[in-house]
Amino acid sequence: MNPVTILNSTEFELTINRLCYQLIEDHDDLSNAALIGLQPRGIYLLARIEKVLKKILGHDDILTGHLDITFHRDDIRRHDVPPSPSSTDLDFDLEGKNVVLVDDVLFTGRTTRAGLEALLHFGRPDKVQLMCMIDRRFSRHLPIQPDYIGRWVDTIASERVEVRWKEIDGQDKVILYSDKEK
Repeated sequence: MNPVTILNSTEFELTINRLCYQLIEDHDDLSNAALIGLQPRGIYLLARIEKVLKKILGHDDILTGHLDITFHRDDIRRHDVPPSPSSTDLDFDLEGKNVVLVDDVLFTGRTTRAGLEALLHFGRPDKVQLMCMIDRRFSRHLPIQPDYIGRWVDTIASERVEVRWKEIDGQDKVILYSDKEK
């Protein structure tokens, strides 16, 4: 199977805009919301969401942060080489906030579970939601479902979904690969 483009750059941009309007619909001006990107690649979706929200809402006071989940993962001891942690940037209290965890691809749910565990070190949010660009909905190992979804992609175990970001990959695109490709 040749690589399949799931979202091209135009569809990518439209999807991000739609996700922003869904956030505004649920959280109004986002004054009681905090958007937190899960390291490593959720931070790129968060940056785009933040940029579009600022443009739509006309203000810059949107709480955002980055959360490293490295040492909260349940597979941390399964690697030959110790993982190197990313940075956490949460300079605000989560107590009573409506938190939206942001990640690029939801696959098994293990990254989200680790994110929930790591999040509790920064306070007790009122509510926690999940946003992902791609939901591989039939591959879940844990009972985790996103609240905001860019696109559902039905895949088999031997396939991989990659979200490419203009900032680091040179283009905005979502691609589906079989295991033999890339």
